[in-house]
Amino acid sequence: MANSNAFETIIGAIVVAVAAGFLYFMYTSTGAGSVAGYEVTARFSSADGISSGTDVRLHGIKIGTVSGLSLDPKTYYAVAHLSISNDVKIPDDSAVKITSSGFLGSNYVAIQPGGSEKMIAQGGELTNTQGAVDVMGLIGRAVMGGGK
Repeated sequence: MANSNAFETIIGAIVVAVAAGFLYFMYTSTGAGSVAGYEVTARFSSADGISSGTDVRLHGIKIGTVSGLSLDPKTYYAVAHLSISNDVKIPDDSAVKITSSGFLGSNYVAIQPGGSEKMIAQGGELTNTQGAVDVMGLIGRAVMGGGK
């Protein structure tokens, strides 16, 4: 009887350790922990497909994450709060768009650097933005006859 209880205790401890390891792996690999850096904002007419933790990429390289989303009550635009790595300086005239990693890929925020020599500062706003494209809507219009 004592051997059975000891065996069950060991198996239980192994299961708990594996579950904790899995949770740690998921937390670190999904970018759930925000990137240490400075925060800037960008306003989009449509923020479909992004949420807190979504990647922010520059030429395909992850440089930050979306730290939050809010709604501007005056313009009804989605305001994305972007946490950018301190190592990366972004020109203040850079273009920002929501795009996907392919037809079935997840969305991310892509930054295309501008030519300005002035860099965006902590709390600044990137104003050259393009919201998410409704791919399924475009496909539906193409299939149904082109939006007559």
